[in-house]
Amino acid sequence: QGTQVPQSLASLRSPPLPQDEMTACEIKLFGRWSYEDVMVADLSLQDYIAVNKAGANTFISHTAGRYQKKKFRKALCPIVERLCCSLMMHGRNNGKKLMAVRIVKSAFEIIHLLTDLNPVQVYVDAVQNGGPREDSTRVGSAGVVRRQAVDVSPLRRVNQAIYLLCTGARNSSFRNIKSISECLADEIMNAAKESSNSYAIKKKDEIERVAKANR
Repeated sequence: QGTQVPQSLASLRSPPLPQDEMTACEIKLFGRWSYEDVMVADLSLQDYIAVNKAGANTFISHTAGRYQKKKFRKALCPIVERLCCSLMMHGRNNGKKLMAVRIVKSAFEIIHLLTDLNPVQVYVDAVQNGGPREDSTRVGSAGVVRRQAVDVSPLRRVNQAIYLLCTGARNSSFRNIKSISECLADEIMNAAKESSNSYAIKKKDEIERVAKANR
């Protein structure tokens, strides 16, 4: 017989997958949200918002990657995971990443229910809108200190946007009947719409206004 496959085994072989079933292999965040159509509209931030890049598409935003080992390596960290890491602040929450992932998952569900859009896209828009484009720095020596307006680098814009989103959600949920997931969803949606109800947008406008006065 040689290498001939017995008839019984040949019948067990599964046929090749049709094209529509192959999409089931597509990586989706939390098994629900597709990365396919997520766009980063701001050209300067495309290298620093890790979505739709090799290694940035993950099923769950917990990769345990060593993103602080080298300068600029955190730009490769999936953007949703950076939100989870930023939520783990204020001593009592340090290291509770599974809790942070659960909060983000619930927030994304709420965003989808309220906007009917892909929450990953809404979040990316919020990060683009939330970071100040101009800031002021302290210049001077020997006691004579004045503020000088400077442009903000793209990576710092992303970092600050994520920080402001989380800080706004944390402050609004503290001693409040609303859960952190609901507050985070509200903050992200308002920032994506550039609404002044968002803590991040208010802070960004304030920073840019101070910088404009110090030009």
